[in-house]
Order: sequence, then structure tokens, then C-alpha cells
Amino acid sequence: MREAGQPEEAVRSFRRAYERLVAGESGVLRSAELEPVEEVAALDELPAAEDANALGHVAVIKLNGGLATTMGVRGPKSLVPARDGHSFLEIIINQTLALRRRGRVRLPLVLMNSQATREPTLRALETYPQARDELPPDFLQSMIPKLSAERLAPVSWPAAPALEWCPPGHGDVYGALRRSGMLGALLERGYRHAMISNADNLGATPEPRVAALLAAERIPFLMEVVLGTEADRKGGHIARRRVDGRLVLRETAQTPPEDEESFRDHERWRYYNTNNLWVDLRVLADTLERFGGALELPLIVNRKTVDPRDPASTPVIQLESAMGAAIGSIPDARAMLVPRSRFAPVKTTDDLLVVRSDAYQLTSDGRMRPSFDGPGPVVTLDKDFYKLLPDFEQRFPAGAPSLRRCRRFEVEGDVTFGAGVVAVGEVRVAGPRHVPDGEVLGR
Repeated sequence: MREAGQPEEAVRSFRRAYERLVAGESGVLRSAELEPVEEVAALDELPAAEDANALGHVAVIKLNGGLATTMGVRGPKSLVPARDGHSFLEIIINQTLALRRRGRVRLPLVLMNSQATREPTLRALETYPQARDELPPDFLQSMIPKLSAERLAPVSWPAAPALEWCPPGHGDVYGALRRSGMLGALLERGYRHAMISNADNLGATPEPRVAALLAAERIPFLMEVVLGTEADRKGGHIARRRVDGRLVLRETAQTPPEDEESFRDHERWRYYNTNNLWVDLRVLADTLERFGGALELPLIVNRKTVDPRDPASTPVIQLESAMGAAIGSIPDARAMLVPRSRFAPVKTTDDLLVVRSDAYQLTSDGRMRPSFDGPGPVVTLDKDFYKLLPDFEQRFPAGAPSLRRCRRFEVEGDVTFGAGVVAVGEVRVAGPRHVPDGEVLGR
């Protein structure tokens, strides 16, 4: 890590994580150790707040370190067309500019990039000079070595040395803010709170009511959560630790095999993490100072292969942490129930089809408004034909079908869709076939 130019605080953080791994820590959270969270406060219960007063001391931080490799794209996911030909980054910029105009606030937009996403993202930002302010546009997350699962030593992969490294999870955002100097720069310019969220979630816009609540009640950390649905079967949920009653976040990788069925029970574990997080920057700075530059977050031992596209490549361990896990590390942290309109993440082409369809409307100020009632459509596309973005787009040449009245949309086999296709209710389409223009499915 030192040879690769990584900051000393990042080196110390990795050392601690490695020592915890060697000592036998697995990061596993068993269902028997947890109990469901019964109720949390809801955004809809908060009084209205003026943008100028509430957002005047808020900064927007977007996690932008991810590549769209899951969808077969090597570039930053934020540069993938998300809606109406606009990339995630373009829509985020439009959202930010609209809020600045409406509330007459500074509202800086800062990205946490990785080594892989920094250069192409900064090039894209050059076409939006109006989005710049007095702060640097980004800061870098650290990178750590992938470990051989057999030897627990840094893996060697001469065919592609870049694959020997990985990010330490988005829990690195807190330490990266400090060691990059961005945290100090925000505090020096009078920013008190930051909203941190994923660049692939276009529903995550700064909410004045939440910002006003944080300021009024001096809340150090707040996680936005949604009521779980079947579509959240792989997401992280919050629970209460039986031993001390503290809120914790449990991710898929922290669940033992015997608890997988319990983990998917969204009716029991009701509240799912949106990764829309609000942080008091002064509290964060003080906490990081006490702990030497990194929060002590639960360890996530992620088992993969050194080349994620090749399941036969060397098995590795990636030591990660989740930024939402700070809910269990910062005293007096809270959770808040928000509507599904604030949670529209795109992790796969299944999600991308929903975002591109009429299940959402993209407003002139960049907001993604759901046009469906109740839970959104659950999409399952055949991975053999739709997992990779080029294959996906080839089979929807005229765009996504109408999904606003669809509860479930399953495609098995090789199916190509014409223009103006409408899906209603429960729909299952089997291929090979071509769905002609204007066909109504499921009626």
C-alpha cells in the first residue's frame, strides 16, 4: 500500500482490519443475536422546512467509485445512460443545480472517486462548469490488496495486476474525507452536515426537512430506511442487537448460510438501508480524531475471485466495511422511514429497466418521481441474455416497456421487445420470441 502511494491512515486502517481477520473475526451477524426494529420516525411526519434555511449548511457527497462491470461496462457506472439519454451524473448535476436555484444555497456537490473512476468522471465534469464551486470536485477512496483466501497474503495476478487491488467498501468514505483534506475544507467553509449517497440512486436528493431536524435536535448520524419489499431481497436491513439494544446494519455478506432464509424475510426485518446517510461533520471530525482517522466499523469478509468475471480464477478475500454500519458506531444515531421515491438504486440491468421505464418520471428539476402505486415492479431478466448492457439494449431497441401497472416482470430466454409494449399485473415472457410493437402483456 505504501509503495502504491496510499496514505498512512489508510494503511493503519487496513492493518487493523487484517489483524481482526487473523484473530478470527468474521463480521457475521446471526439472526439469534438480533431482534427486529419495531418502529422508526417517518419523514412524512416532519414539518415543512425552507430550502434556504435548512440546506444552507449542507454538502452533497456522492459515492462514485463503482465501475459498471456487473453490467459488462468497464467505465464508471455514473456515466451509463440512466434515463432519456442522460447519465446518472448528468441527472445528479441537474438535481443539484435546481436545488441551488430554488433555495439560493451553495450546496456543493463532491464525488468520492476511485482510481478507476477519477479520470473519466473529471473529464465528464468539465462539460458542466456551472456545477463547480470553491471546493475540489472530488476526493479519492483508498485501495487495498485482495488477499489470497488460502494464504491470507496479497494475491498475485500478473495477467492483470490492477485486479490485485480493491476498494475497502464504502465505509472508507469517512476516513477518506479526513485524509484527503475534504472534511477540513467543508468545515472551514461553514458546512455543518453532509448527505452521503450512492451515485446510482437518483432518488437520493437533499431533503430540507431532514436537514432541519438534524440541526434542531443535534443528531450526529441519520440513516434513511424504507419498508422492505421482495425487490430488497439482497439489500441490507437494520436490526437491534439483543445484547445492548443498539441499532446495527446487517448486509448480505454478514449473514451465515443457515440464516439466509431469515435474512430474506422482509416482513420481519422491516426496514432496509437506502444508503442515504446524513452526518454531522463536526461530530465526524471529532470521532475520527479520537480513533486515529478511521471509524471502527464491523468487518465484512467478502469472498470473491481475483477476476470477478472469471469464477475459475484464484479465490480471494476482500476486507470491506459498509458506511451505513456507522449507525452502530456513533452514539445517538437514528433511522428515519422515507418513501420509496427516495430509493431507486441501479445495481443490475433488472433495476435499469425499471428506472428507464414509465414506472418513473424524470421531472425538469431532475427528480425521479414514481408513477406506480404501492411497491414498484419486480423485474427478473434472464442473465444469459440480459446481464450485460450491450445485450440488454439490443433486446430493448425501442426502449423499456410500460411497467407502471406491472407488479412482476419475468423474462426467460431470448426475447426482443418492440416499441410501445405494455406489461400489466404479473407478466412472464418466455423465448425465443419477438414481442411486437404495442402488444399488451399480462392482461
